[in-house]
Amino acid sequence: MKPNYRRCISCRQVNLKQEFWRIVRVFPSGKVQLDQGMGRSAYICPQASCLQAAQKKNRLGRSLHGTVPETLYQTLWQRLNHSNPQDRIQS
Repeated sequence: MKPNYRRCISCRQVNLKQEFWRIVRVFPSGKVQLDQGMGRSAYICPQASCLQAAQKKNRLGRSLHGTVPETLYQTLWQRLNHSNPQDRIQS
């Protein structure tokens, strides 16, 4: 079985599907959620730089053809801070 590769919507890096976070706009409700569901998907690296660029330039919204709630970005930032404390952005 061939490995599944995906591309980060922010930095455009290609890697194995398991290395990314998956964000889904569920069909037919249009609700945007993390990791599960069927519908249009976007993948993003679990890095602060990628998440910051995706939020600032609305890359998730454009990729998913919908609006991404601010609570989703907050959840991603929390997930990033819990998984990689060394990748936090210094403000």
